[in-house]
Amino acid sequence: MARRNDHTREELITLTLSSVKDFLTEHSYHELSLRKVANMIGYVPSTLVNVFGNYNLLLLHVVAETLDELALESQNVVSECQDSEQALYQLAYCYHDFAQKNPYRWQLIFEHKMNGEDLPQWQAERIDNMTSMLEDLLTIFAPHRSPREVLQASRVLWSGVHGITLLSVDDKFFANEPIDGKKLIQNLLSNYLSNWSH
Repeated sequence: MARRNDHTREELITLTLSSVKDFLTEHSYHELSLRKVANMIGYVPSTLVNVFGNYNLLLLHVVAETLDELALESQNVVSECQDSEQALYQLAYCYHDFAQKNPYRWQLIFEHKMNGEDLPQWQAERIDNMTSMLEDLLTIFAPHRSPREVLQASRVLWSGVHGITLLSVDDKFFANEPIDGKKLIQNLLSNYLSNWSH
């Protein structure tokens, strides 16, 4: 076992989070526990509680880093687009592709529960940044729409893309032939946006 002074607090945070993310490349977070994480990095569970507060907050830090990676990829694809409509498609495809590449980390984002605790401000800001990117693109795409209409449209599109992505990642389309989630996303966006732009 490593001793308390083998790593600084920052090094221990980095070590813990990278170990959990490595684990999640092949396994679900359901197979993890505070004791298992502690064993993976050679510390006792109480050390992790001292650093993160509790196991729930440790997992929330993993969610935060995953959202940061998704946000960075999203910003990169959007910045390469010529117009807002193209950017909306690329943002949706990026969301789908990220989930396909990181299914267990993506699962943790949406299944993680705060168990009655308040969501920390640093996490709330990450979620706001992700949704505001979609809202900003919709505002540029249809400037005549009110902020309320933009908000509603953003949630409709996000819900649709999220649902398709969820079924795509889990391969739950229940069809006789393979279904391409990105084609469904394209179908959803083209129909919705053509109606909504008028």
